Amino acid sequence: MLEEDKRFKIETEIVKAIKDIYDPEIPVNIFDLGLIYEVNLKENYLVEIEMTLTTPNCPVADKLPNEVKEKIIRIKGVKDVKLKLVFDPPWDQSLMSEEAKLELGLL
Repeated sequence: MLEEDKRFKIETEIVKAIKDIYDPEIPVNIFDLGLIYEVNLKENYLVEIEMTLTTPNCPVADKLPNEVKEKIIRIKGVKDVKLKLVFDPPWDQSLMSEEAKLELGLL
């Protein structure tokens, strides 16, 4: 498999894995909810993720980032995952996808 094809496949699998994770209080996956700010697949197949939570005192603040890391590290080809939890900029509804807004009746 060409290197470009391998990278594209891994990037696609990363997004798919993240879309399988749901905020327990909101029936929308965390990708469409806008909690994932950045996903970078580095040359050495290290995945760097920058994410946030709906609020800093979210009841799953320790669980959700770990779930993201655990799902991504299982993807074939990923060597390591570094996740940075940030609260600047703070999350708000404008970060949600159109699909998420529709699901939640905000459109």
